[in-house]
Amino acid sequence: MNDMPGISPVMILAAGLLFFFGALAHRLSERVGVPALLLFLAIGMLAGSDGIGGIYFNDPVAANSVGVFALAFILFSGGLDTDWESVRPVLGRSIILATFGVAITALLVGLFCRFVLGFPLLEGLLLGSIVSSTDAAAVFAIMRSRRVKLKGLLKPLLELESGSNDPMAVFLTVTVLGFASGTVASWTASLVSLAVNMTVGVLIGAALGFLASSAFNRMHLAYEGLYPVLSMSVVLVTYGLCTSIGGNGFMAVYVCGIVMGNRDFLHKRGLTRFHDGVGWLMQIVLFVVLGLLVFPSRIPQVAGTALLVSAFLMFVARPVAVYLGLIGSSFTMQEKTLVAWTGLRGAVPVVLATFPYMAGYENSNRIFDMVFFVVVLSALLQGRTLMPVARWLGVDAPLSDRPKYPIEFERTAEMDGETLEIDIPPDSTVAGKPVAGIGLPEGVLILLIRRGNEFLVPNGRTILQQYDTLMLMADRKALEEAREVILEEESSPLEKSTVQPSHDR
Repeated sequence: MNDMPGISPVMILAAGLLFFFGALAHRLSERVGVPALLLFLAIGMLAGSDGIGGIYFNDPVAANSVGVFALAFILFSGGLDTDWESVRPVLGRSIILATFGVAITALLVGLFCRFVLGFPLLEGLLLGSIVSSTDAAAVFAIMRSRRVKLKGLLKPLLELESGSNDPMAVFLTVTVLGFASGTVASWTASLVSLAVNMTVGVLIGAALGFLASSAFNRMHLAYEGLYPVLSMSVVLVTYGLCTSIGGNGFMAVYVCGIVMGNRDFLHKRGLTRFHDGVGWLMQIVLFVVLGLLVFPSRIPQVAGTALLVSAFLMFVARPVAVYLGLIGSSFTMQEKTLVAWTGLRGAVPVVLATFPYMAGYENSNRIFDMVFFVVVLSALLQGRTLMPVARWLGVDAPLSDRPKYPIEFERTAEMDGETLEIDIPPDSTVAGKPVAGIGLPEGVLILLIRRGNEFLVPNGRTILQQYDTLMLMADRKALEEAREVILEEESSPLEKSTVQPSHDR
């Protein structure tokens, strides 16, 4: 069997070990406080031609193909986890940062490279365009590992900006390469193309998101294992269809994920978990492949110049873009400063750095090596100092540690019920009463009671307490009636109008 042509057992073993160490790298990243992408890249570099693995890989076209494929699933997974209600208040500002903010960042870096470092103007703009997008996923991973979160609307602002600014960086990179090769001659035509590109992406993504979620409620497959396959087809069809008709496929899959993540459909919980796993798999594959493409022996040649570009990007270009984009907003100066400092670079800049190779740009090696240096330095410096800066600015808050429920409910075609988690307010009429005496509507079942970090299986004599969290199951109408019962207060009507709404999930 070992003599058969094709993939050898050693290659399969190597792939298995790469996935194994890639998965463990995330745990290590939490301990040392740096984004996992650095460790994934390091694994790829160690396995590459300059590393102990000795795997020679110098195929930017293949790396680009892997990058596009992986980014489609990564963006869809990010959209699927986006809560529309939380990001809607910052929609306008996020769009400004994801478009004009990215353009300002690219322009400032390009001018710095031209007038300070002596680059040709187009090459400076190309470098600026490639490093103009951010990766907030790395930011949130660091915050989770440090058990902290950001106050107010900072998290949704960064979440939506980072998920939607990649298409702008792609557009700028492709456009500047077009000017360099002579295939693009007008910025006006390019801007019209951008508007059409983005609009088509949003429309296609939204339409297919609605269609897909509705289809999941109507299609009853014989095997549950086929639903993840069906969801993967949604990602590929969305990206492929949108790109084929002139839209932005990355924007389409992100919007499709947002629409599906904020609609109710069968097997949603399981599919969300599945795509979270696929997203991690794609990140491991993407960064390991990009790590293989890196030749560390070339980095010292560009280190000095890349260090200056990194410093300008972190301390000038990104802050200027953020402060301009948030003029007139309700964000404080401290919050704006934190947004400016969370401009970590991630997968997209390294993937975009393969575009000059594909376009036959003469300085492709220098561009790629500099981008790689910028991404690594950004992750090391900003990643390691993110939480001290947030604490210094006073915009951090403790992350509530909600224990994992010992049971889960997955709505299927055979079960039409839903679940609702609801907290008992301190002045609720049900506090201090037994379950049998609170008057829940018929058909409502209390599955579990979370009290602190413990879970109780209730019976009719169980006494409910203030701040208990009830996990209810029933049809949607009965759950709404149960909510009203649990939130009913003993206070006067005037006091009742001032009570904060409970957090239901």
